[in-house]
Amino acid sequence: MDDPALLNASAEKQMFELQSGSISARELLQLTVDRIDRIDPRLNLIVARDLEAAQRQASAVDQARAKGAIDDDVTPLAGLPMTIKDSFMVTGMPTTSGAVELRDYIPDSDADVVTRLKSAGAIIFGKSNLPLYAGDVQTFNEVHGTSNNPWDTARSVGGSSGGSAGALAAGFSALEVGSDIAGSIRNPAAMCGVVGHKPSYGIVSGRGQIPGPPGTLTLGDIAVVGPMARTVQDCRRALDLLIGPNSWESKAWSLQLPPARPSSDRPLRVAVWANDDYCPVDPEIEQAVITAATSLADNGAEVNFDIRPDGFDFAKADATFDDLLGSALSGSWSMAELEEMAAALAEGRSISGGLGVAGATLRHRQWLSRNERRLQMRQRWLEFFAEWDVVLAPISPTVAIEHDHSHPMSDRTISVAGTARPYTDQMRWMGLFGVVYLPATAVPVATHSNGLPIGVQVVGPYLEDKTCLAVAEQLERLLGGFTPPPLD
Repeated sequence: MDDPALLNASAEKQMFELQSGSISARELLQLTVDRIDRIDPRLNLIVARDLEAAQRQASAVDQARAKGAIDDDVTPLAGLPMTIKDSFMVTGMPTTSGAVELRDYIPDSDADVVTRLKSAGAIIFGKSNLPLYAGDVQTFNEVHGTSNNPWDTARSVGGSSGGSAGALAAGFSALEVGSDIAGSIRNPAAMCGVVGHKPSYGIVSGRGQIPGPPGTLTLGDIAVVGPMARTVQDCRRALDLLIGPNSWESKAWSLQLPPARPSSDRPLRVAVWANDDYCPVDPEIEQAVITAATSLADNGAEVNFDIRPDGFDFAKADATFDDLLGSALSGSWSMAELEEMAAALAEGRSISGGLGVAGATLRHRQWLSRNERRLQMRQRWLEFFAEWDVVLAPISPTVAIEHDHSHPMSDRTISVAGTARPYTDQMRWMGLFGVVYLPATAVPVATHSNGLPIGVQVVGPYLEDKTCLAVAEQLERLLGGFTPPPLD
C-alpha cells in the first residue's frame, strides 16, 4: 500500500526523508509505482515505464548513501523518483510525443534537461502523457489515449504538459518538466491545481524535445522548457538545476539571474490585469486574481488594480502572438499545404485549424515586421517594469474544461459564464506574455464553486524569474497553495 501523505508531499520533503534515512530510494520508488498501479487506470497519465533501470539506479543510490558517498550539494535529487513529459528524449525509453509514427522510437541519448536531472541524481522511471506533438490544451492522442483530471475524470488535465500536471496532482511524481509555447506549462498547472514556471525565453535548453523530429537542433521561437511541482520552492530549486545552454554554447555561456525584487527600501509593486473585454474570463477567476492581489496589498504591497503599459492593446498583442506562433509551428504543415493555405487567405476563403494557422503562411519579410512589433512590445514592458515589479493575471478564461476532442480544433468552443467563446481563448492570456519572452509562474490560489482549482500567473520582467517565483511563493503562503484532489 502506498503512503499518500508522503507521495503528495513536496520534492523537498521526499528528499528530506531519503537523506535522513527514513526511507530508501528503492522503497520510495516502489511506493510510487504502487500508487500509480492503483490509481492511474482511472486517469491514464503515465504512458511508459522502465522499472528495471529505475530499480537499479535506486539500489545504487541506496548503496552510495549507506557508504556516505553522496554529496547532497552535488546531487540534490539523489534517489528522487520522477516522471517526465513524453516529448523529452530519455535513453532507452519510448518517446512518442503522442505520434503514431513514433510509437516505436526509443532514443539513444537524453534531452539536455534530462541530462541535468540525472546529473542531480533524479531517477526518471516513467513518461507522462501529452497531446499529439504537444499541440493542444487538452491531453489525448492515438497512441496513449486520453488523460483525465484527478479532480474530475470527465474533465481535461489541460495541455500540453497535461500528463505532467496530472501526475503531480495525483501523487505520481513530485517533480516534472514541461514545455510552453502557448501556455503548455501554465494551463495544465492551473487545471490541476499545481505550480508551473515558464522561464524567460532562452535560459533553459530545449534540445532533445520532440517536436521537431528527433535530432532537431533548432530552438523554436517563443518555446521554453521549465519546471512543474507542488510547491513554488520546488520549482525554484529545479529551475536552478535546469538553467543552462545548448551544447554548442557551453564553452562561454553563463547566466546569473538577478535577485528577486523588491529591494528592502520600498514595498512590492503589483500591477493587476484581472479581465479584459477582448478575452473575458469567468467571474470567479477574475475575483481570484483580485483576491490574490488584495492579499498582497494587505501584506504591504503597493497594488494598482487597473494598469498596463501605455498604449498597450490586448487585441494587437494577440494578433502578433498569433502570427509568430504560427510561424514557429509552420513545420507542422507540408509546403503544399502551406501554399494552399496562403492561396485561401489571399482569396478571402476561411481555413480551419488552431491558433496561429494564418501566421504559418507568412513570408520572411512579413515575419520581420511581426518581430519588430514584438520588439516594440518588449520595450514597452521594459519601461513598465521599471516602475512595477510583477503583473497578476488570469491563466485561462475557465477552470478545467470537459473533454472535447472534436475536429477541427477551430470549431470547438468553451463556455465562459454561460457564453460560448472560441476554444483558442484558452491560450490568449498566456500568449500575451509568452510572445514577449517574459517569465511567469502559475500558482493555485482558490477553488471554484464547482470544486475545481483556480490558478493565477505572476508575470515579471525578462530574466527576473526569481521575482515571479518569490511573489508566487508569497501567494502560496497567504492562500494555501497545493491541495491534493480526493483520490484516496
